[in-house]
Amino acid sequence: MLALIMAGALAACSAETPDGADGTAESTMAETGTSDETTADMEPAASSPTLEDLVVGDQRPDGHADRNQYRNPVETLEFFGIEPDMTVVEVWPGGGWYAHILAPYLEQGGGDYIAAGFEIGDSENARRSFENFQSAMAGYGDVDFTVLSAGSDGIAPAGSADMVLTFRNVHNWMGGGFADKAFADFYAALKPGGTLGVVEHRLPEDREQFGEGGYVKQSAVIAMAERAGFQFVEASEINANPADTADHPFGVWTLPPNNRSSNYGEEPDPEFDSSKYMEIGESDRMTLKFTKPVTADGAMLE
Repeated sequence: MLALIMAGALAACSAETPDGADGTAESTMAETGTSDETTADMEPAASSPTLEDLVVGDQRPDGHADRNQYRNPVETLEFFGIEPDMTVVEVWPGGGWYAHILAPYLEQGGGDYIAAGFEIGDSENARRSFENFQSAMAGYGDVDFTVLSAGSDGIAPAGSADMVLTFRNVHNWMGGGFADKAFADFYAALKPGGTLGVVEHRLPEDREQFGEGGYVKQSAVIAMAERAGFQFVEASEINANPADTADHPFGVWTLPPNNRSSNYGEEPDPEFDSSKYMEIGESDRMTLKFTKPVTADGAMLE
């Protein structure tokens, strides 16, 4: 696995060691003759931050929590069944909206966070974005960085991950012609019984799948996962938005948070009225849970 283990920590994101983790509390108690019960009353044990704490925590960049109302991170992660001691791969984490929740949650719980990003290539902007993301993750312990692309070897060692998560990315892999390869990589990375969680902009089933607007049919995503060997477990309407008609002039990017007023690469159109799209809010999204099958003895099914 292509891994870059980052050293150091960002002060705003550093994790605190619980009181007594190094035996200090026991030594003090022995010297003063204070009982366990008295000490417990005087100094309650510090608890690890919950998902509810982290989604509104100071470790998140400015503005991230404002989108909680649309992205429902606690409900989404609980639907997928996340636990703090898991090894979790987030695929194409982008600017780190979920990473600043997942990485500290797993770091404090003894789990591992792996960020599987895209191929940087020769783009200076992509290289700078990746370096900024690495620096932001440095405060969350040992974070591994891997790659998902048409030619990448794998997002994690085979059978090592408890969970693979991806948010609003399937349309990109379809456009790049390697969506089936991506799902096969997810399957390979997961342990038998592991979970794949997918959130994606949803195209109504009676529409033609064109791929240019960022929307994908739910049936198409399920078919891709099943071709890779996954079993479909359940769909949730946690991230649904019935007001989204999925037929906007600049695709899903017409809606918040992008608020696009022109085609990609063109200058924004100051005459474009985006008010009705702002009222719609963020896109209607499917939330799908899959599992990698196991046999009766726990072995992987082929």
